[in-house]
Amino acid sequence: MLVLKKSVWKYLAVSFCMLVLLAGCGGSGGDKTDGSKDAASAKKDELRIAVSANPPSLDAQIANSNITAQIGYHIFEPLFAMDGNFEPQPVLADSYEVSEDGKVYTIKLLKGVKFHNGKEMTADDVVASLSRWVKDSQKASTLIGGSTFEKVDDYTVKMTANEASSDVITVLANPIMFAAIYPAEIVEKAGEKGISEYIGTGPYKLADWKQDQYIELEKFDDYKVRENATTGLAGKKTAATDKLVFDIVTDASTRIAGAKNGQYDIVEEVPQDNYEELEKASNLKLDVTKGGTLNLFLNTTVGIMEKQDMRQAVLAALNMDDILLASYGNKKLFEENPGWFNPEDTQWGSEAGKEYYNQNDPDKAKELLKKAGYNNEKLVLVTTPDYPEMYNATLVVQEQLKKVGINAEVESYDFSTFMEHRADPNQCSMFITSNSYNVLPIQLTVLDKTWAGMDRPEVTDGIKAMRSANSQEEAKAAWDDLQGFIYEYGGATVLGHFTGVNAVSNNVDGYEYMRFPIFWNATVSE
Repeated sequence: MLVLKKSVWKYLAVSFCMLVLLAGCGGSGGDKTDGSKDAASAKKDELRIAVSANPPSLDAQIANSNITAQIGYHIFEPLFAMDGNFEPQPVLADSYEVSEDGKVYTIKLLKGVKFHNGKEMTADDVVASLSRWVKDSQKASTLIGGSTFEKVDDYTVKMTANEASSDVITVLANPIMFAAIYPAEIVEKAGEKGISEYIGTGPYKLADWKQDQYIELEKFDDYKVRENATTGLAGKKTAATDKLVFDIVTDASTRIAGAKNGQYDIVEEVPQDNYEELEKASNLKLDVTKGGTLNLFLNTTVGIMEKQDMRQAVLAALNMDDILLASYGNKKLFEENPGWFNPEDTQWGSEAGKEYYNQNDPDKAKELLKKAGYNNEKLVLVTTPDYPEMYNATLVVQEQLKKVGINAEVESYDFSTFMEHRADPNQCSMFITSNSYNVLPIQLTVLDKTWAGMDRPEVTDGIKAMRSANSQEEAKAAWDDLQGFIYEYGGATVLGHFTGVNAVSNNVDGYEYMRFPIFWNATVSE
């Protein structure tokens, strides 16, 4: 049974990569950028990347944020990471074995791996890190909560999973809220807000972090390059440029100007309104990736939002055409579809619950408001201007809710504060985020119990049904049921599917994209 399941999930990961990311697993077809420059060109010792938001934290285990994971992957490393085919491969692990009952994983660690403070990584650090991760990471606790880790010897760790499942190593390799390995003493000092010292084993170490200004990483000279590394997030990391500087530039026009005049080598989160303008810029190439969904999450636990009719009234009022056009500007850069996966993904693409999607039915919304006993209670939509697509979508949703008689109010914050408010149901009725595609449904943020109140037995049962499935068809049917429940319950809705755009200087080589940009092999010519 276990062997069968492993083969099923291996097939699914490969098919996801082939069908979802079209021509490969990276942006612009998945290949490393090629500036076609003279190999002898002088290389700069600094790569400047303009990002649109300040990370809420650099604690990669617990911060549910793409920007945290992206920067964190350059500082920290997990035991396993996803390769270019979205299959888990060893990074800090050397090898592993699974017991016959599928519950015990004996993991051999690489020897001679150094932390940025000069200490060698051993099983003590791994056990401390993963024990914290499985408890405090929303994704880990949802999927493998109750699993335990123990030291066998200095270079061997035993994991006892909460239940037998073929996707345990995939969970360990999940790229968001990932299983970063920290020194044991750093874990022991971690407080409620996370770790206070950012020390990892990655190719770069944290040099400086000026809040709301920049994050500077510098090459870790004692980094042990894994010669048998594969691809993607499990690929070979050379720290090809001595210094990476992530400039926090929340103003989109400033990022665009910096891309055009060469102030920044790479500009992330290019507003779709500027797509055609930058496409014509002779000094730039655009990394265009069909990468995920724009989603609305509804509070299901506090006040009037506890009532299913109230949440269904919200869904009935939505006109996705107007929301997506305001968010992305160019119809080439979005697609309407209710699925939480790419519609072209033959395994997980689903239209279950489509009757609740893009209804644009004000009369139905008003009837549901009456059934819910709505009495003009204020609904708070929290957002951030740091991500224009999220901000613009929120304003349109507010207007659509007002038209059906809902007292909707928008509260806007910087990204870090937004993340705090969206996590507190007493401060938030709804919020919108853009979320990258995942490999498996079990990795979706919407299924995290603490993300948007989806702490329901139907979710738990649906996850178990997918993880224990004996065939692709059985797993697909379980996901269809679960996606349909999300819509019927009114816990969340996909607004649409987006195409992300990053601007890359023609002078940059070695830039890669897999879930987020990767810079450890990137260089920039003078």
